[in-house]
Amino acid sequence: MLRGHLLLLAIGWAGVLHALPNPQRRGTINKRLQFTSNGTFQLTVFEDLHYGEAEDTDWGPEQDVESRTVINTVLDHESPQLVILNGDLITGEDTFLSNATDYVDEIVAPLVQRNLLWASTYGNHDSDYNLSRNAILDRERTYPNSLTTSMVLGKLAGVSNYYLPVYPSDASQSTPAVILWFFDSRGGNYYQELEGGSEVVSWFVETNLNLTAQYGRVVPSLAFYHIPVNAMLAFQKQGVDTHEEPGINADDPLDQQGAASGQALLNTKGLLATFSGHDHGDDWCFKWDSKLPGMNLTGNGLNMCFGRHSGYGGYGSWTRGARQILLDERTLSTQLSTWIRLEDGSVSGSVNLNATYGEDAYAAVPTTYT
Repeated sequence: MLRGHLLLLAIGWAGVLHALPNPQRRGTINKRLQFTSNGTFQLTVFEDLHYGEAEDTDWGPEQDVESRTVINTVLDHESPQLVILNGDLITGEDTFLSNATDYVDEIVAPLVQRNLLWASTYGNHDSDYNLSRNAILDRERTYPNSLTTSMVLGKLAGVSNYYLPVYPSDASQSTPAVILWFFDSRGGNYYQELEGGSEVVSWFVETNLNLTAQYGRVVPSLAFYHIPVNAMLAFQKQGVDTHEEPGINADDPLDQQGAASGQALLNTKGLLATFSGHDHGDDWCFKWDSKLPGMNLTGNGLNMCFGRHSGYGGYGSWTRGARQILLDERTLSTQLSTWIRLEDGSVSGSVNLNATYGEDAYAAVPTTYT
């Protein structure tokens, strides 16, 4: 048993080390996010990879090998301009202090191999006694491909709160075509002892107003965070239509972000859609355009999407996959396309988030397992 485990680790880490470039040999990477010459910008979103579980067993490292296969398969079929690691990269409570951040190297190896840029948010499992969010960020920053940063100070805020501008295909333009917002969901033993997080909402509102003033117009935007807002649970209780909101709907939303977060999102002009994970067995989108049961907030048409479980760590055996988001400069203010690329290479739940989403009929998505 132990011999098999050690052999698996040796093989796995040999592959990772071979895949990672030597820091001294890394070339210059253009970190400017920009729409392609054909006017599109694609994002691939991996949710809940949960690396690092039970590393002293055979099955723990085997899960990470399977997760890496999922990442590779998805990226073999898609050509994103940006990859997003949207929380619970690592199961922090299972890690050891001596090697916890080494899992970052393992996660990003397929991205480094393809010379892809990525940005992360941190979820509730990304910190614990032997792992801190700052340590994950520090490890990410050793890679020129990483765009993850921290823009909000304070022990209550979390770490991965920031924004990234994406510029038009016309390189002469200095005003972004879209803004990508990233929010830390906090979690782990440290944050369980704390109340707060309102400074992030204040930062978001103020920064968004400043950007609008700076560019002289509302810039369309997307938001990424691991733990969903409570509107997702309220809508699920009301009823998810398998044809109007196609996707797997096999998991009840767990912890949710509070009303302040939901209000700030609703108040953000130009916000096209939000994307969250956390609930491994859900990957539907809905248009929040009404007052939902049990809530005091009334939606204004904001699209909200789950992304299903991408990794083999964590609970559930639903077929793994990763959400794809395709933006087009010509239709940016009116629609975006999104779908799930599954681990077998097939496409699931392809929809257009437009004015009639929630009314249009799509094929139902079967609930499958691996």
